[in-house]
Amino acid sequence: METSSILPAHPVFAVQRAADRATYDHGWLLTSHSFSFAEYYDPRNINWGALRVFNDDRVAAGQGFPTHPHRDMEIVTYVLSGQLEHRDSIGNNGVVEAGGVQYMSAGVGLRHSEFNHSDKDELHFLQMWVLPGRIGGEPSYGQVDFDLRQRRNQWLAVASGRESVDAAVELTQDAALLVSRLENVELRHTFEPARLGFLFVADGDMDAEAFNEHNEPSGSVSLSAGDGVRLAGITRLRLQGTGEAVLWDVPRLHDDAND
Repeated sequence: METSSILPAHPVFAVQRAADRATYDHGWLLTSHSFSFAEYYDPRNINWGALRVFNDDRVAAGQGFPTHPHRDMEIVTYVLSGQLEHRDSIGNNGVVEAGGVQYMSAGVGLRHSEFNHSDKDELHFLQMWVLPGRIGGEPSYGQVDFDLRQRRNQWLAVASGRESVDAAVELTQDAALLVSRLENVELRHTFEPARLGFLFVADGDMDAEAFNEHNEPSGSVSLSAGDGVRLAGITRLRLQGTGEAVLWDVPRLHDDAND
């Protein structure tokens, strides 16, 4: 798997506006890629540490992705609205409701299909790929439904491979996925100095402010739906506003460079 994340030694607070993502309208699918994916390729934008893919997908009623393969990747799908229907080559099938999470560890190989379960309503989800903590192994699948109360005005850890972060979905990678539904409140997250962060606003509007390990301001911005921020050398993140926030806390890779 090709990766490229040239990371400077100084703090990074890099904003990617919704309109700056690679967006494609296939008729049945409206998809926006935060990182290189499929027909979109930019060697300067392959990944952010262990986070390899972050796609914002809207699928028309009754449409979807036919059976296709994956291997050696951890794939987490967060359903924002609608119903996601899943089938795979290891015998799993099910429907993930809005607010729910689906997880696949592709391991040595897995084939699956994903469709909009509804014949009248649009499906909206985020599909995120994380490089695995180990290569190979048996493929696995799981899905978890969450109640809005679990993420209202607080971080809900939905997937984690970190010893310090408990979550319903266990990753092999030392990464954590947090989500929250803010209702005009302030929310904070702390990072270890060597870690990376990727913040995404799924809907709503909020202000983000970051601080380095010396508690010095390292960036601030007002964000709207579809906007993202890449963070490095940041130890404290503060959010204020109303909407759905998605946050990855991920490790750097061994080939990450520091200038």
